[in-house]
Amino acid sequence: MAWVKNRVLLVLVGAGAAAAAGLPFLTHAPNRLVLGTGISLAATIASSAEAARAWALATIAAPALLLAASVFVRPGRAAHLGVIVCATVLLTGFVSLAGIHAAQLASIANELAPGANPDIARTSFGGSFWIVAVLSWLTASDAIARLGLKPVSRLLATAAVVAPVLICLAAGWLDQLSLLKEYAHRADAFSTALRQHAEIVVASVVPSLVIGVPLGIASTRDSRWMNAMRTPLFAGLNVVQTIPSIALFALLLAPLALLAARVPMLGRLGIKGVGLAPAVIALTLYALLPIVRSTAAGIRQVPRPVVDAATGMGMSPRQVFWKVEAPLAFPVFAAGLRVATVQTIGMAVVAALIGAGGLGAIVFQGLLGGALDLVLLGVLPVVAMALVVDAVLATLASSIGVR
Repeated sequence: MAWVKNRVLLVLVGAGAAAAAGLPFLTHAPNRLVLGTGISLAATIASSAEAARAWALATIAAPALLLAASVFVRPGRAAHLGVIVCATVLLTGFVSLAGIHAAQLASIANELAPGANPDIARTSFGGSFWIVAVLSWLTASDAIARLGLKPVSRLLATAAVVAPVLICLAAGWLDQLSLLKEYAHRADAFSTALRQHAEIVVASVVPSLVIGVPLGIASTRDSRWMNAMRTPLFAGLNVVQTIPSIALFALLLAPLALLAARVPMLGRLGIKGVGLAPAVIALTLYALLPIVRSTAAGIRQVPRPVVDAATGMGMSPRQVFWKVEAPLAFPVFAAGLRVATVQTIGMAVVAALIGAGGLGAIVFQGLLGGALDLVLLGVLPVVAMALVVDAVLATLASSIGVR
């Protein structure tokens, strides 16, 4: 295998080729309630108009062949840049081809049945589309990582990979896909759900920081009270993590409803048995463990001789903490914050079951209606939000010297 210079790229290209050959690229159904007929990538290209076929050859076939050839090229800066460009073009080609073919199918349906509602038919992404799209993204991400760019440059390069896809979306090339039809029918509800989801995340992460960071710092201090409370503290936080999210939401309903009934002011403030309050309390409890543990672990890994040297220089305990312990502990704390935030973004979906709103409301609406694309309309923004927040937090941490 000495002739293979990039084994990661070999695996990604091989997996993409297998998916493209063995799974449908698109599915087409007469309506949203029936299973669609699979259309392979080869059939999609063959049945497309001449201009679309030429576009597919330029944006899919050519970059795929170049990526396959790059497997045998010795890694270097130029090779990595070439892989990023090819992967970006390939991702754009897959997305745009799907949109173009969906528009073509809608046009054919309109010609066969003039006057019929064009929004009834559904053209959706198939299994191979999702696999090759993710693999294209991973290919570009691997090459960006190998370039060793600075944090901000790495974030900008990653954004550049998806920028052409966003341009296709803004240009309306994907409007005939089922996912975009679902969005068009629920644009206002989607905007509201997205805002509610962000509010739930912020309202949960901020209290977890306010509570968790002091607890983490206190757990590292040697005192009679803290030595007695350290084990029960972490045991309790571990127990919270073992409770299923739906069960914890349910456990909070009755106490909050009773509290709101006895204290009318709380009810007027929106704190009641269902809605935002139990969701925020539960998600805050879930986020406490990674925040507390990362804070404590970060402080504990600060070398004791460094603390002793700072103390010997005449620094007060407060100065030692802010000038020595906090900066050195920040890398570990930042990792815990990323975990807590991404975890909260995902778990906030379940909060829709108790009336908290958010993108979970769209997800469960799609599940109840058997509409996969409606489920994806709720899931994909959650995934995108988690990826963006994680990348931004990682970049902010790295930009101040955190690795």
